Amino acid sequence: MNSHSRSASVSSINIVKPQQSSRRPSVSSRLSFAVSTAERGEGEGHHNGSGIAAQHQIEEEIAKIKRYEDFTTIDWVQDAAREQLRRKSRRKRNAGLFDTGRRDWRHRIWESYDAAQGWIVVTIIGAAIGLNAAFLNIVTEWLADIKLGHCTTGFYLNENFCCWGEDNGCKDWHRWTGLEPVNYLLYIFYAIAFAFASATLVKSYAPYAAGSGISEIKCIIAGFVMKGFLGPWTLFIKSVALPLAIGSGLSVGKEGPSVHYAVCTGNVISKLFDKYRRNASKTREILSACAAAGVAVAFGSPIGGVLFSLEEMSSHFPLKTMWRSYFCALVATAVLAAMNPFRTGQLVMFQVKYDRSWHFFEVVFYIIIGIFGGLYGAFVMKWNLKAQAFRKKYLSDYAILEATLLAAATAIVCYPNAFLRIDMTESMEILFLECEGAEDYHGLCEQDHRLRNILSLVLATVIRVFFVIISYGCKVPAGIFVPSMAVGASFGRTVGIIVQALHEANPQSVFFASCQPDVPCITPGTYAFLGAAAALSGIMHITVSVVVIMFELTGALTYILPTMIVVGVTKAVSELFGKGGIADRMIWFSGFPFLDNKEDHNFGVPVSQVMITDVVSIPTTGMTLKAVERLLSNDSYQGFPIVEDEVSKILVGYIGRTELRYAVDRMKRERSMSPLAKCTFAHLPTDATTPIHRVTFESWASGTIDFSPYVDTTPVSVHPRLPLETVMELFRKIGPRVILIEYRGQLAGLVTVKDCLKYQFKVEAAENPRGDAHPEEEGQERLWGLISRVAGWVSDKVSTASGGRIQLRDSLDERRGGGGGRSGLILDGTEELIDDEGVELENR
Repeated sequence: MNSHSRSASVSSINIVKPQQSSRRPSVSSRLSFAVSTAERGEGEGHHNGSGIAAQHQIEEEIAKIKRYEDFTTIDWVQDAAREQLRRKSRRKRNAGLFDTGRRDWRHRIWESYDAAQGWIVVTIIGAAIGLNAAFLNIVTEWLADIKLGHCTTGFYLNENFCCWGEDNGCKDWHRWTGLEPVNYLLYIFYAIAFAFASATLVKSYAPYAAGSGISEIKCIIAGFVMKGFLGPWTLFIKSVALPLAIGSGLSVGKEGPSVHYAVCTGNVISKLFDKYRRNASKTREILSACAAAGVAVAFGSPIGGVLFSLEEMSSHFPLKTMWRSYFCALVATAVLAAMNPFRTGQLVMFQVKYDRSWHFFEVVFYIIIGIFGGLYGAFVMKWNLKAQAFRKKYLSDYAILEATLLAAATAIVCYPNAFLRIDMTESMEILFLECEGAEDYHGLCEQDHRLRNILSLVLATVIRVFFVIISYGCKVPAGIFVPSMAVGASFGRTVGIIVQALHEANPQSVFFASCQPDVPCITPGTYAFLGAAAALSGIMHITVSVVVIMFELTGALTYILPTMIVVGVTKAVSELFGKGGIADRMIWFSGFPFLDNKEDHNFGVPVSQVMITDVVSIPTTGMTLKAVERLLSNDSYQGFPIVEDEVSKILVGYIGRTELRYAVDRMKRERSMSPLAKCTFAHLPTDATTPIHRVTFESWASGTIDFSPYVDTTPVSVHPRLPLETVMELFRKIGPRVILIEYRGQLAGLVTVKDCLKYQFKVEAAENPRGDAHPEEEGQERLWGLISRVAGWVSDKVSTASGGRIQLRDSLDERRGGGGGRSGLILDGTEELIDDEGVELENR
């Protein structure tokens, strides 16, 4: 019973024409049952012209009371049917107005507005995203620079604005003091304060604002409901806490969270319009467009944003969605360019142009950079998931303390390194530059400082990798795009400096024969640029969008081929360590019901091996009203297959819990019925003499209560011998919440996305057994014991130094045993509380 309650969860909202149970409709007819719905409305109401209008009214009434519950999955088939019925009703209404001559200019304006509503919405959303991005860029740059000093001409100015037109600082920008140790302490203090403020805002007001959000948004666009994740409060807190997190110096970026706040903006604004408030399938188009706009304003790359949404975010991306994504990204970047937050006419700080071409002998070094990108992605994903598991098990109660200590540790370790001390975006701008102009940071272009810079860059690469692993996932707004790009840029610049040194030491070598004399042959900045592309591709497992984003960043058409080479090598190396980037791994780790369309499976088993056979069904006749209400009183069941009788199990259709509850409540409002009144869920034969009570259209009468107008007589159903891989494709492409299994017309069971995922994970666990699970858990216990002892020692010292006024031990002694909540279980989409034996994704 419980397994059925977590699986049979379609809330059917369409009303369709009943079919004869002896003949099941074809797959094509089942996918177009919205048309049959309209036809049934016409058939029943053609005499009075109100059939389809009555059905549409019922549809709207159900929509008003129906809200997808938290952690449920949206049935895209049902929502598409509703949209088709709405259009059919509108066409019939227009035809009636046209025939009677009542179609005036106001009606034409309304029709034009309804047709253009999608474009109006994406325009407003794009403008809002651009404005928010400009605000965040300005605030983030100021917070990052305020840790190092201040501007005497205006405290609100960052270093770039204070020293406008100067390449290497100016007299108006002052360090806080003339004593370096004091500046060091102030740097640490600001980092701690910003991180503490960010983590406190997130934990106290909007826990969903933590992290990147890309993993969750992928699931939401695919149909998983997470109430509050895209709400206005999350948008506000994310917009405020994100600059604080970046300004604290944590090894996190704002580009990933920019997708989250962009999609939040789209969700909040689209809900103001009736078309999108009531239809999730229409809202999905807007959310996909917003994801593209988020990447567009983060990188100043509108085309790259559209490709990112296509390649990474959306499993369903029709041509109409692509055009709207393109337009939304265009509006967002245009508004950002008009705001011009950097006063340079550029959309991002590290926008550079390369005017020298590359040489074919450099392909060898490009391949090295590509290999590094693949290895970096695999290494960081593996150890970050271990860090996430440790965080979930031991640090769930200490989110603010963890973020604060991470910021303090990052500031202490990174300040001595010139390339880690500054903001990551600013460091990439420096590493990307050619050594041609007057600007030179830390002697990066000077031969005398070459060895020192190589050591600093190697150290920066190693330290940044370590802090990315332990920082990504802490409870502040945190992305991994820019930290990964910063790692790749420092490694790439190191390779570029080494290649430049080799050329200068052996200018006459055959290897460098293609270099022209008296012209700089090697441009180290291009290696940093390619290293950033490799690391981004390695951590996200995306290719085409990375190439386009990097091209739009630099405008260097000549470096498209090297970028493609580097990203191609990175992709090949990444595939050796498993499919899916960090966003996909976080989906698996969190246990969201998401079928990745990038994966190919060959289980070799029919769906009967996976389906649930213990299904609670409703017979077409014989059930009393009291029994129906008793069934509805059990919150475990979200929908019920309809069968002819419990013996034959001939499948007739499916009814959702919401529709059945609505029909019963409407009947009670109209007239009191006997609890022993018989209920029917299929039309009776025409020669039947039993009086029928038609819930939807007819007045009340004693006798049988007819719930058939609320039954979906064309649910998606398959044969038990259909391969499991094909069933998974049906879930991906068609999007039903549940698929019924029928054999020769009889109900044999049902299957959901959760059942497919559980089987997939069990097969993978059997193929890749982990014998080191217990030693790993023991290692985590030892690490937590060490942390507890150190924390206890620190708390005792603080208590002694403060005379007992500051006590830290009480909070440190409190420990949650399990601390995972829903994380670690596969969420089916019907649970309010998870209490079954879900598969632990950490064991994957």
